[in-house]
Amino acid sequence: MKASPARAFGEPADLPVVVGIDGSEPSMRAVDWAADEAALRGASLRLVYASLWERYEGMSLAHDLGKPSEEVMAEDIVETAERRAHHRQPGVKVTTDVLPEEAGYGLIRETHSALATVLGCRGRSGVTEALLGSVSLTVAGHAHCPLIVVRGSHDNRSGARGRIVLGVGEKRAGSAAVRFAVEEALLREVPLEAVRAWRRPLHEPGAHPLLVGEPAHHQEQRAAELVEEALRDIPAGLQVHRRTIEGFARDALLAVSREADLLVVGARRRQGHFGFQLGRVAHGVLHHAACPVAVVPEPS
Repeated sequence: MKASPARAFGEPADLPVVVGIDGSEPSMRAVDWAADEAALRGASLRLVYASLWERYEGMSLAHDLGKPSEEVMAEDIVETAERRAHHRQPGVKVTTDVLPEEAGYGLIRETHSALATVLGCRGRSGVTEALLGSVSLTVAGHAHCPLIVVRGSHDNRSGARGRIVLGVGEKRAGSAAVRFAVEEALLREVPLEAVRAWRRPLHEPGAHPLLVGEPAHHQEQRAAELVEEALRDIPAGLQVHRRTIEGFARDALLAVSREADLLVVGARRRQGHFGFQLGRVAHGVLHHAACPVAVVPEPS
């Protein structure tokens, strides 16, 4: 029988997978994803609805459901999500809660006692590259556990695209993002692809092949070394692909997200004038990735 990597890495086995719901179809897809994740990890599923969600998302929720906003009841939303979770994964224990507070604050507090937190991604005005709602960005900037935002159109079928992609950052082996990506690959029984972007020095004229040599080579070699260092302690038997890609990290990860089941990035948050803020790479992939994205907080 396959052992749970969550227990192998020392995380408490009794923490639930939490999913934030608001009645929209994207949040119901998040319920599906979270139910599958709970089943993979042998965890329970906790469905959370915050009753002041509309302060963040305006009238779009009522429009999605075809009802006036005053008729969108928390109980109906929770019951619908609970039925969907039971139908998706009958063997997963499901609990529910209605939080009488603003969604961002309530969900951030939930991340203190969650194995992972899952949110849907609702588009704005039907644009092709749907931007994240303010709740998802608020939670991503302050979560205390891995936050998964369910982007893309595929249905979280285990191994549907056949890989977990890890964006390799500056932090070395043993990072929380590496551990989480390894867990996901082991649970889904798919390869792990570790990706690190690199760029030529700004002063190097890249157009002439005779002038492009050592500096670019050193940058690419450094990227490869960072990938190797990040993967130093991974379990034997896990199939791993290593890639170094020339260009900006955000663009490289967005490109590989088209063939991924999950994209995992670490988040070392920086303190700003308006509270914690995500870095550019995490912010960019949360907005535009073609697959679900896991943002994993790294200790400072």
